[in-house]
Amino acid sequence: MRDPRDKKLAELLVNYSCKLQPGESCLIHATDTPVEFIEELIAAVYRAKGLPIVQFETERIERALRTGGSREGYSIKADIEKYQMEQMDAFIGVRGPANSKEMSDLPDGSNNLYMKAFYEPVHFKVRVPHTKWVVLRYPTEFMAMQANMSTINFEDYYYRVTTGVDYDKMSDAMDKVVKFMSEADKVHITGPGTDLRFSIKGIGAVKCSGNMNIPDGEVYSCPVKDSVEGHITYNTPSSYHGFTFTDVRLEFEKGQIVKAESNDNERINKIFDTDKGARYVGEFALGCNPEITFPMDNILFDEKIAGSFHFTPGAAYDDADNGNKSAVHWDLVCIQTPEYGGGEIWIDNELIRKDGVFIHKDFRALNPENLKG
Repeated sequence: MRDPRDKKLAELLVNYSCKLQPGESCLIHATDTPVEFIEELIAAVYRAKGLPIVQFETERIERALRTGGSREGYSIKADIEKYQMEQMDAFIGVRGPANSKEMSDLPDGSNNLYMKAFYEPVHFKVRVPHTKWVVLRYPTEFMAMQANMSTINFEDYYYRVTTGVDYDKMSDAMDKVVKFMSEADKVHITGPGTDLRFSIKGIGAVKCSGNMNIPDGEVYSCPVKDSVEGHITYNTPSSYHGFTFTDVRLEFEKGQIVKAESNDNERINKIFDTDKGARYVGEFALGCNPEITFPMDNILFDEKIAGSFHFTPGAAYDDADNGNKSAVHWDLVCIQTPEYGGGEIWIDNELIRKDGVFIHKDFRALNPENLKG
């Protein structure tokens, strides 16, 4: 059955996120997504007088391919998809997996090889810097289970946090934040198991208000590569290649992860040994979607939690770049609301946020009561 709210979501993706113009091409990359929603996306692209191209995949087929994947095979696949991506003006990536653990039991190294030999050259080097792109997850029963909700209540929640947010209002509220962070230097973050210091001097800041992710709501920058010192303890679960990590704790010296612990120390250190850049940080971001208040081990939701921040090992984005390159970009989230132990964020010796609430005058407009309604 077609959900009438999907038309509004498709219009948001095509016209607001991608700002598709007449004659522009748009790749709709769908994985385990209902045909009815792909049809809505195609129709929205045509209404914008754009040119839709569709690529449909499934997680199970992708798993079968990765099981015996080789550098030679990925090189051919990457060349094909790089050429396709280079022809695109816009990219909409939507996933609706029934089982997020499909890749969890692949042979050692299979997922890292896929990231290095295929995903990095196609997505990090072509799609991200050269297309107008947006990614999202389509609501499924599995996602409802992750959120500890019934399917029908999760669907209502999903459309509220994706299409029920005033992204124009959010964008305006972020302007002062971007200016402040772009001129800032020293950051100090404290909380349970966390005492972290680093510099963002000269990096800049970028607002995310519905342009690249749906749902959205974050402002990101990036640490100067060798400036990170101290330790951080993340308090949300995070799945990477199908395995759910908890109790992640990282220690830094001169920007590098020198110690990594979790519920599986061996597995997490293999991720950080993917390449040299995986042990450095490529993003620091403040979450502020007023409708997202709890984690559900889905990063496109969790990294936007109001009162959270994420501190991301791996590749930096070109528009807030510290020079770090990696096949890894792992958004690990820490929530600082009182229910999760609280915490403080200081920038240049000014208190920016305490226990999840923005205190500084340039940031207060991002508090939930100012973004709702």
